[in-house]
Amino acid sequence: MISAILLAAGESKRMGQPKMLLPWGADTVLAHVISVFQKAGIEDILVVTGGAREQVEAHLERLAKVRAVFNPDYEQGEMLGSIQLGLAGLSPGTRAALICLGDQPQVQEETVRSVCAVFGDKGSLLVVPSYHMRRGHPWLIARPLWESLSELSAPQTARDFLNMHASEIEYVDADTPSVIEDLDTPRDYQEYNPGEL
Repeated sequence: MISAILLAAGESKRMGQPKMLLPWGADTVLAHVISVFQKAGIEDILVVTGGAREQVEAHLERLAKVRAVFNPDYEQGEMLGSIQLGLAGLSPGTRAALICLGDQPQVQEETVRSVCAVFGDKGSLLVVPSYHMRRGHPWLIARPLWESLSELSAPQTARDFLNMHASEIEYVDADTPSVIEDLDTPRDYQEYNPGEL
């Protein structure tokens, strides 16, 4: 089984309001991201919350088959801690985890399926989508590497982990910049927001 860890613990300081709850299409940014992964066949989705916890978790309650775990250190702003917390919350039957950004509503179902397919076909320990040689999300980490990632501590980052295991990465070429795009500022939101569907 492949699970998804959606990182949604940020404080949205540059956005000025909880970006996970901003309108996106017919729903919110976070709900749209979750729907993309569900359409791609990912049934187990764990959302790591932090900033605006109560609002985000209340929003998640109406979404089927989604669990939440709170990162008490979210104010440190480090993605590594949220990934480690997410991995610890997955079931023993999970063979690999997709590391996903909750503020990346541009994510494509095809990208998710392609990353999972490479893992299924080749059993690669790390599968990373790339656009013009730039690593993106969602990337996949197989269970044998979870302990290695969990042993890291700040100031080390997820990028440091990927660099440490660069020889084990299987890259998936993406024909869309969506793998490297997320929402950080009001300008990003205005540029990428598709409006009501």
